[in-house]
Amino acid sequence: MDNIRKDFPVLTREVHPGIPLVYLDSAATSQKPESVLKAMEEYYRKHNANIHRGVHTLAEEATALYEDARSRIVSFIGVKKTTELVFTRNTIESINLVAATWGRANLRSGDTVILTEMEHHSNLVPWQMLAKEIKLNLEFIPVTTGGLLDIKLFEDLLKLEPKLVSFTHVSNVLGTINPAVLIIRMAREAGALTLVDAAQSAPHLGVNIGELDPDFLVFSAHKMLGPTGIGALWGREELLEKMPPYMGGGDMIKKVFLRSFTANDLPHKFEAGTPAIAEAIGFGAAINYLNSIGMERIAEHERQLTAFAMEKLTGFKGVNLLGPAAQDKCGVVSFTMEGIHPHDVAQVLDSEGIAVRAGHHCAMPLHDKFGIPASTRASFYLYNDENDIDKFIFGLQKVQKIFG
Repeated sequence: MDNIRKDFPVLTREVHPGIPLVYLDSAATSQKPESVLKAMEEYYRKHNANIHRGVHTLAEEATALYEDARSRIVSFIGVKKTTELVFTRNTIESINLVAATWGRANLRSGDTVILTEMEHHSNLVPWQMLAKEIKLNLEFIPVTTGGLLDIKLFEDLLKLEPKLVSFTHVSNVLGTINPAVLIIRMAREAGALTLVDAAQSAPHLGVNIGELDPDFLVFSAHKMLGPTGIGALWGREELLEKMPPYMGGGDMIKKVFLRSFTANDLPHKFEAGTPAIAEAIGFGAAINYLNSIGMERIAEHERQLTAFAMEKLTGFKGVNLLGPAAQDKCGVVSFTMEGIHPHDVAQVLDSEGIAVRAGHHCAMPLHDKFGIPASTRASFYLYNDENDIDKFIFGLQKVQKIFG
């Protein structure tokens, strides 16, 4: 991954005088390459107009750029139908959309939805809200002490005849790469639909709908070199067709009368109002950048970095690593330090220019499972290298010196 860092302007800055940035928080949000920034700026400078509605030159140019981005994203996830790719604000909105439309239309009191104990709040709270509204039964695939899903107990839960299994492909805390193909196959054999939260897998492993074979898949641009404020929902066309609109307003309609309306065709039925046009264009540019590097190359680079970091941390006195071994992880190392709060760890690391995340990482139940209130998380991406890991380890040594 030589020379990649030069493509990311923020990585050249000093966060404190004489102290360069070491960015190890990509699981929260990734940095953006120059090509993404330029694509968005060019839209605003040369093509700024609303889409789908105007017939003038700028409107047609903006529409073409927006829909070209959709085509690039569809290709990235291994499908052909652009009608199956809905732009949303983020992964959370994508899951809420499915819960509020497919969920309300298809789930009834007493129905079972299966989640996992390692879910981000974005794949817990929407189902909790719906469960409270229509009295659903929520069940959870347990997480083992080693940070893996207990597939044997999942097999038992499937005897409850769930209507949906919704799970994260990669844990944002543990880095665990879940056996998505197996989970989806088992769920389908039990008669359940599946939703895959690919927020952490799409940027680092890539995802292929044909290989996974889910019913819904969700992810966000900002975790994969793109801008904030835009995400995507992929769904099977036959499911999306039957789902009612999520929000009402402009662009999601074909006809409007005083007392009724006719919804627009897919995917516009779910894209009410002026969308995040510049952000969609930036999303498309991010896909171009990832494709230019190659997802297999990115995944292998992260595997090596993760293994290197865990080797350095193993045996580090007072450090307790969370989650599975390096071969079962994806670019994330979370840990606790004996007698030191994660916020203190992060603050000392920041004094050395090292950006990590401290807290519950929007996964409180998972931290409860391990009996800890919070953890420190270092997460890696294509622009990190072993030198970053060495600085991170040096920073942890400083933490221990300060706190004894």
